[in-house]
Amino acid sequence: MCTAITLQSKQGETFFGRNMDFSYDIEPHLYIVPSGYEWNNGLNGERIRNRYRFIGIGQELDGLLGFFDGVNEMGFAAAALYFAGYANYNSGPGNDQQESIASFEFLHYILGRCSNVEELQQLLRRVKITGLEDPVTRTVAPLHWLAADKSGNCVVIEQTDNGLEVFQNPIGVLANSPDFKWHMTNLRNYMEASPVQTEEASWGGYRLTPFGQAGGTEILPGGYTSPSRFVRTSYLKSFIPVPENRNEAVISCFHIMESVTVPKGAVITSRNQYDYTRYTAFINTATCEYFFKTYDNIQLGTAGLFEYAAPYPRLVNLGGI
Repeated sequence: MCTAITLQSKQGETFFGRNMDFSYDIEPHLYIVPSGYEWNNGLNGERIRNRYRFIGIGQELDGLLGFFDGVNEMGFAAAALYFAGYANYNSGPGNDQQESIASFEFLHYILGRCSNVEELQQLLRRVKITGLEDPVTRTVAPLHWLAADKSGNCVVIEQTDNGLEVFQNPIGVLANSPDFKWHMTNLRNYMEASPVQTEEASWGGYRLTPFGQAGGTEILPGGYTSPSRFVRTSYLKSFIPVPENRNEAVISCFHIMESVTVPKGAVITSRNQYDYTRYTAFINTATCEYFFKTYDNIQLGTAGLFEYAAPYPRLVNLGGI
């Protein structure tokens, strides 16, 4: 369970962020990954060399470092979200010219290689995403990805029975299953949702008036399922006032995500584990700054890629968030 969005201010800055909802115990840390950093491909041990430096939230376990979200020095940002029941890493024909990347390492791969969405789309022609057990869930985690650049261009990457596909994302929202095209079609069920309401109606000559404000939102779903969260987030993002500046944008981002933040106890998995929002994080892609808060600490924390001298000689762990 996760929700991710993009949001632009009137100054043209693109903000990118997410709720990280998870039922597995994680200890997320902030990392600075330098340009030129080399790491081992988890599938074959071959060395992969990053082109761009980036800052990201991830976790290192059993010698493997995986990222949940991040932004690189070019303002290209991306996040991984669960995609249970739809991700298929064995679909589509491969060829000798394609580089195989483990699904849980794919986010690291694109943050180190892509300067914008256009470059991402070109890169994906030469990549095959392959399932590999990750050290956190001890399973081949089903994932799909949201990516955006500082121009506001936003896409969804999904590998399903149809193969590897990239979808333009005009709404700038992603949740979990079903697939992205289903979510966009489902929005048509909520066309009548509105920030304004009908003030009066007459049924059989009987005058009806609303109880108060917000009658136009009655149709919106209220649960924590992926379709419900996608709809509520899309509605709020579409109707909030466009932020005047970066400060207003950060405030707006966190308020939007509050509507889909999952408190501990609201959802319990079949493993009898709480599935809840571990952290909420937003990135200003123009400045490569992180803004974040966790379930246990609602005070806003910040960290920026350019706060640290470059080039970095090595990967830097900035500590837990």
